[in-house]
Amino acid sequence: MKEPFEVDPTIVAARRDAGETLVILDVREPWEREICRIDGSLDIPLQSLPGRVAEVPTDRSVIVICHHGGRSAQATMWLRQQGISRAVNLAGGIDAWARQVDPALKVY
Repeated sequence: MKEPFEVDPTIVAARRDAGETLVILDVREPWEREICRIDGSLDIPLQSLPGRVAEVPTDRSVIVICHHGGRSAQATMWLRQQGISRAVNLAGGIDAWARQVDPALKVY
């Protein structure tokens, strides 16, 4: 399946609700994840990604998130260059996820 470069949080939520197994790759720093995080996410800070890329699954969609979408866009481009073609940036990051999908999450 050809994935778009970026996807809206409500689309990701609908795909998860429909039972699709997605990987949520959180490239934020540990202190940011202490504030809020999506349960079950794969946590690899952006700076650590090159050394840990083997941990990123290639058999399903990988939704890459950060705070507002900038770092995750960089990570998505890099992952695609590494052959992980199903990497997708979450538009607006976890901030948009908290505002549009899970208002119980803290925003910062």
